[in-house]
Amino acid sequence: MKALVLAGGSGTRLRPITHTSAKQLVPVANKPVLFYGLEAIAEAGIRELGLVVGDTQAEIEAAVGDGSAFGLQVTYLRQEAPLGLAHGVLIARDFLGDDDFVMYLGDNFIVGGINGLVDRFARERPAAQIMLTRVGDPRQFGVAELDAAGRVIGLEEKPDRPKSDLALVGVYLFSPAIHAAVAELKPSGRGELEITDAIQWLIESGLRVESSVISGYWKDTGNVTDMLEVNRLVLESLDRRVSGQVDQASELIGRVVVEPGAVVERSRVVGPVIIGPGARVQDSYVGPFTSIGADCAIGRSEIEYSIVLPRASIQGVGRIESSLIGHDVEVTPAPDTPKAHRLVLGDHSKVQISS
Repeated sequence: MKALVLAGGSGTRLRPITHTSAKQLVPVANKPVLFYGLEAIAEAGIRELGLVVGDTQAEIEAAVGDGSAFGLQVTYLRQEAPLGLAHGVLIARDFLGDDDFVMYLGDNFIVGGINGLVDRFARERPAAQIMLTRVGDPRQFGVAELDAAGRVIGLEEKPDRPKSDLALVGVYLFSPAIHAAVAELKPSGRGELEITDAIQWLIESGLRVESSVISGYWKDTGNVTDMLEVNRLVLESLDRRVSGQVDQASELIGRVVVEPGAVVERSRVVGPVIIGPGARVQDSYVGPFTSIGADCAIGRSEIEYSIVLPRASIQGVGRIESSLIGHDVEVTPAPDTPKAHRLVLGDHSKVQISS
């Protein structure tokens, strides 16, 4: 079995962060969300991976390299425009050959890995196997309709009147039969080749499509709220580790990771928190579910339930919460603004905030 990871999207819902960064490389717990998917694929025993990339190819290629760090052999597949998930399968045709494959969306986060799904697919060999989860508003997703036996009988992409609350999760397993389906597709009203239409073609052709309804955690990390929630979830699994310098005037409570080269002085840190290598936290409070990236500087400030990307500086700010702060950002005091702030700041921003 091979793997196909789609990492070509532009990440419009995470702007301005994604004006200068690939959305798949925005970190949760100081690790790019894409890496969690690559690790899950390698853990399932898959070695050959096609990585579909777009305008952010150079950045993704610099981060992933040849894949050897993950135990993978990576082939980069250029997608000139985000023309749909099925288009990703179309351009990967030569790479995939006649092998079964798992397709994984590079900005999705799934707890528990995909080992069980891959094993089941290998045993049962349907034409396709999809993952489903119950959602509050299925109109935002691809939606599946199941029969009484749990077999998939219909799929719709972002329907106005959903037939169920079962949304497709961003992991699919396919036999080579999917290539005939993709070859027959026409662009949808959104101008894309929809993977839901391809799977529907399999169903209408009398081929077997199986599903698994997952009870574990899944998120599409396409917006700030979901990024912060995934960050929270990953931080909850941390084990305490202090490899940096923490002075006697500081207090670390609970699951706190202080990476090598990081310095904590005269500060209170309440976990789960991770403080990246080379970061400095001085005279500050860092609250639960916060990730401080490498080489950041936090001084005379309070921050909680937030993600701070590398080299950002936050100085003299009363309180920040529920925020995603980009690379090289500077946050400093300014008069007459509220005590609590909620920020989404792009890379290289400079913001003045009063205490």
